[in-house]
Amino acid sequence: MGSIRALRGATTCDVDEPDHISERVVALLERVLERNEVDKEDVVSILFTATDDLHSMFPAAAARAMGLGDVPLICARELDIQGGTPRCIRVLVHLSTPKPRSALHHVYLEGAKGLRDDLPE
Repeated sequence: MGSIRALRGATTCDVDEPDHISERVVALLERVLERNEVDKEDVVSILFTATDDLHSMFPAAAARAMGLGDVPLICARELDIQGGTPRCIRVLVHLSTPKPRSALHHVYLEGAKGLRDDLPE
């Protein structure tokens, strides 16, 4: 039995089209889970946010399609901050793990790579 921890991640999209958004969300989630050696059964819930310029699909739909349909998923709007990263999807994955917080790796892909340059690779 582990502690409840959270992993962060983000990606950006080139266009607001369902297939493209789905591809980017799946790539992000796969990388977060692989990099941290997280089994699907250990995922407690996932929160997605998307910027106002993405509205062709729910990011959670991509997670359901990749087999995470039994995990509680929710989508919300990212704050519309001047100078924010456009076409950005962020994720907060809650999981049960015996790993200490310091052993977890957050994942930032595509145009979101610079969002958290303070985190070790």
